[in-house]
Amino acid sequence: MPLFVTYASYSNTGIKGMLDKPADRTEAIKTLVEKAGGKLVAAYMTTGPHDVVIVTELADGSDAVAFGMAAGASGAVAKIETVRAWTLGEFKGIAEKASRYAAVYVPPGR
Repeated sequence: MPLFVTYASYSNTGIKGMLDKPADRTEAIKTLVEKAGGKLVAAYMTTGPHDVVIVTELADGSDAVAFGMAAGASGAVAKIETVRAWTLGEFKGIAEKASRYAAVYVPPGR
């Protein structure tokens, strides 16, 4: 299944909820991902521009976006971004395709 990385930041409401009732959020995230038909690979709290990094396996990118939208609709998440991830071996195949396609691409102005 394709791998997705989701970056999220809590809203003030989400932070307040964490302070009012501190909890390990792994199970809540896992339940949401499984409802979307996926598997939670990892979930981390982070420092820097994002509060949370979640790694999931989902059959389709729309499922990854949908679970993020569901979390965002709660008001506890201020920002969420999901990207597709490939293993280095998978990306080698993508680069090989790109190399073949580059032979026929005509850039603007030529």
